[in-house]
Amino acid sequence: MSISIIGCGIIGATIAYELSQSTDFKIDVYDRQQPAQAATGAALGVMMGIISTKVKGRAWNLRRDSIRRYQTLIPELEKSTGIKIPHNSQGIVKLLSSEDDLSKWTQLVTSRTEQEWQLELWNARKILTQLPQIDRQFTGTAAYSPQDLQVDPVALTNALVAAAKLNGVNFHFDRSIESIRADNPNSCELLTADDRKITSDRVIVTAGLGATSLLAPHASIDIQPVLGQAIQIRLSQPLGNPDFQPVIVSEDVNIVPCGGNDYWVGATVEFPVDGAMVADPACLERVKQIAIGICPDLAKGEIIRTWQGLRPRPNHRPAPVIDRVGKNQRVLVATGHYRNGILLAPATARIIGDMLLIN
Repeated sequence: MSISIIGCGIIGATIAYELSQSTDFKIDVYDRQQPAQAATGAALGVMMGIISTKVKGRAWNLRRDSIRRYQTLIPELEKSTGIKIPHNSQGIVKLLSSEDDLSKWTQLVTSRTEQEWQLELWNARKILTQLPQIDRQFTGTAAYSPQDLQVDPVALTNALVAAAKLNGVNFHFDRSIESIRADNPNSCELLTADDRKITSDRVIVTAGLGATSLLAPHASIDIQPVLGQAIQIRLSQPLGNPDFQPVIVSEDVNIVPCGGNDYWVGATVEFPVDGAMVADPACLERVKQIAIGICPDLAKGEIIRTWQGLRPRPNHRPAPVIDRVGKNQRVLVATGHYRNGILLAPATARIIGDMLLIN
């Protein structure tokens, strides 16, 4: 079966790699730019799976399956490609606010134990002992998830591409797909920007914000942009204990150790205003001040990089969108992962693989 994947962010690259392990598929991947540029390139790579409050249904199943796959995927890719994938396997600490219902978090710990996952509740004393970088006035509670992780999204995507190439996948970068024709019952046809026609048995659209226009003749899937800004802060020494550097989350702000004395801080959640998508400096300053309120020593650091990106968020339907579209069901879509693209990529690839095997 010939497969054409449109888009080579984390979703497209993961699907390509996972499918490439089967000899049933001949796979080509198309992207109008180089891999991991758009939403993937701007992501922080924080995977809130076990620490998510989801305990059942699709939302939990996607998280569970992905975290389970990541336990083998990263070492598998590093071994096959020789590419080092920077990742943090020391877990996530989520500082709970006074508005959080502790009884629900206690129940979540019980649920995770029953599901054979690890999740702990820490009191203020343990938090300040384990994380001396936290503001000493902190008196609350935290949830600690040692099995959740964070990964460099660009390095991961590049490793997936390299591994997929070793398995025979053909990548076509800087080639834009303009439209998809799927009225033929036996195949699909892609039209490139230079008027080249490409025939394929199945098409998988993972193009993020570009999915709406590509899918318009086949399905009405409205993907809206949500802007996120982040900063990289460099300190003279690591925060707290250099041997224990988990991701810290509070008020939806992530403090991400990214090697040496550097930390990523982000990200904002900014929606279009009057149809325009413009980064608001005040939103980024608010994120920065929240992070300093959590870890005061961040105020001593130097901001060495600021960046932004647009996340693909489905309008009027849950994220993500993983489905077949069109009359002959030969076009598949895997997009609109919003803030969880890195986390949910492995489970998304598994679902797409199952769809291809069924039909």
